[in-house]
Amino acid sequence: MTDATSVAADQLKSIIERIERLEEDKAEISGDIKEVYGEAKANGFDATILRKIVSLRKLPAAERAEADAILELYLQALGME
Repeated sequence: MTDATSVAADQLKSIIERIERLEEDKAEISGDIKEVYGEAKANGFDATILRKIVSLRKLPAAERAEADAILELYLQALGME
């Protein structure tokens, strides 16, 4: 191999190995999160609602308020208030 090809192959190998390590970390973290939800469920909390709350907390207040308003509008339109 030429030096340029060798350097590119080394760089590619390094990138792939980093991605693999991060994928392993992600799998471990996902397992940890699953355990926390299991603990919450064992303590009487609804995991589905907890996931929704975590999702909502990621949104800025204005986006949450807009989503709430739209949800309320849709529920009223369906007679589900």
